[in-house]
Amino acid sequence: MRSTKWVIAVAIAGISVPVAGQSRERSHDLSQLLTRIGTRIERYFSRAQSIVCDERVIIRPQGYSSASDSLVRTLVYELRVAWDAAAVAGEASEATVLREIRTINGRRPRLNEDPGCMDPRSVSPEPLSMLLSGRREGFQFSLGRAGRDSKPGTVILDYRPRERAADSVKWTEDCVSVDLPGRTVGRIWASAETGDVLRLDERLTGPYEFPIPREHQIPFNRQNTSMALENATTSIRYKAVAFQDPEETLMLPASIDSLAIWRGAGTRRNIITQDFSNCRRFLTDGRILK
Repeated sequence: MRSTKWVIAVAIAGISVPVAGQSRERSHDLSQLLTRIGTRIERYFSRAQSIVCDERVIIRPQGYSSASDSLVRTLVYELRVAWDAAAVAGEASEATVLREIRTINGRRPRLNEDPGCMDPRSVSPEPLSMLLSGRREGFQFSLGRAGRDSKPGTVILDYRPRERAADSVKWTEDCVSVDLPGRTVGRIWASAETGDVLRLDERLTGPYEFPIPREHQIPFNRQNTSMALENATTSIRYKAVAFQDPEETLMLPASIDSLAIWRGAGTRRNIITQDFSNCRRFLTDGRILK
């Protein structure tokens, strides 16, 4: 059975200033809002480097038979954020998420055990990096309309990449990783007062079909020459977490829900849920990093 993995690169580049046709007042409001959000993200990254959290990942592949539905994989990581604010001259800084595996289905990982096909990467871009001042110019950005799930004092921002970056399809044995940075659109919910990001959603704009190399095709199956990622969505929720000594409150990720729907793969759906808990400051040389 072929396993599959889908990746949507959130932190592609940045956000552009408003599209043509907006009023000067709305443009001014949007510009101020982006600046406020970017400032809060910089504060979050600078403080998060001294914080470590537990991340639980549950991977639920759903196939065309009941057998694949039982292949649930549960992982626990220790997770932290790394960020170099003083990036190389002329380059925009980007924060990264660093993961260290702790348990796999309740047991300790074996020595040199390879990660599963759909396991999160040990090093991956931090999604909010796209809101930093040096990375915003790669996106078209606009004020969105409030929906039923919008709370008072919340602003909605819609974004899409200005240019379509190159698609990437990589095969490793029976796994395929699809990276489509230019084929997504997203929406951000943020506090109008503080600029804190409360939620970030992203989705694929349309189906993406690609050929299956001959060496990865199922023998004697003439229809198994291509597969498609028909739909993919990701939703990240954030919550306020209080810390002591010194006292401060930071908006940290609370959960991530991802769904990918495939055609022509061994699994029909990939459902991945990630939740974060036990966030604490880590110690170095017997002191708390501030």
